[in-house]
Amino acid sequence: MTSLRGNAAARGAFQSAVAGGTMHHAWLFAGPQGIGKGSFAREAAIDLLARSAGDLGADRTRALVEAGSHPDFRVLERLAKDGKPDGDLARSITIAQVRGLQPLFATTPSLGPRRVVLIDAVDDLERSGANALLKNLEEPPAGTVFLLISHAPGRLLPTIRSRCRLLRFDPLDRADMQAALAGLLPDATDDERESLVRVGGGSPGRALRFAGLELDRIDAALSAIARHGDRDNAERVRLMRALSLKAAQPRYEAFLDRVPTFVAEQAPYRSGAGLRLALDAYDEVRRIATSARGLSLDPGTTVFELAGVVARLAR
Repeated sequence: MTSLRGNAAARGAFQSAVAGGTMHHAWLFAGPQGIGKGSFAREAAIDLLARSAGDLGADRTRALVEAGSHPDFRVLERLAKDGKPDGDLARSITIAQVRGLQPLFATTPSLGPRRVVLIDAVDDLERSGANALLKNLEEPPAGTVFLLISHAPGRLLPTIRSRCRLLRFDPLDRADMQAALAGLLPDATDDERESLVRVGGGSPGRALRFAGLELDRIDAALSAIARHGDRDNAERVRLMRALSLKAAQPRYEAFLDRVPTFVAEQAPYRSGAGLRLALDAYDEVRRIATSARGLSLDPGTTVFELAGVVARLAR
């Protein structure tokens, strides 16, 4: 399989099951979004299908899977509303998509004794679709392996969870994040990658959403405010002007994510009253950032208010 970062225990458990011939018919890959569950699942599917097809070979199997033309592989995921690849996605995976698997299950696999169905993510199934899937998990079609991706397994039907072998995937540690981003963003500077490691919270997928948004500059501004208190509001005004423009919406979203993490990073270096100040500031910036998204608050006002809380750390 292609080298992936982190979660060696979970990946090893799956690979041992494959090598030992003890494959369960349904697997639940559970953990935070963006840490590589889906990437591993696709690699796992390619490996399973290549082993099943024998003479077809791993390279040909990969080519068919990536082209969407492997007869023994299906993916269920949210579809674009207007049918365009870059269109907005539907809110859920529909029951019609689940029922669309039935013709596949009515026949034997084409290229070997095994087929793979990947659902990314099973959390997105509408209720009727989840019930339809459950019937397939309770009476699995011969030779079929289900790979289910879940970012919130606690929200799934207990009966679905009980039919699956659970593999837990955890956020990547700092070293794996640095290595992953070095491979994914070879042209980024060290400072840019370091900022992405911090905002990613152990999730390369999350970090990539903020690539190219100059988070290192945001960090530099926050650090200056936290260090000197920004008594004349100059830094806060600069941030407000830079992030309140319509074109700056992605950077503004990154700012909302970054500020709570930035404040949390200050706590380990404090004690006594200084620690209490940092903890209170963390609670407040989380509340403001959450409200800003939920209530669509004015970006300029929100940036100024969040930066003002950061300024208290200089006391």
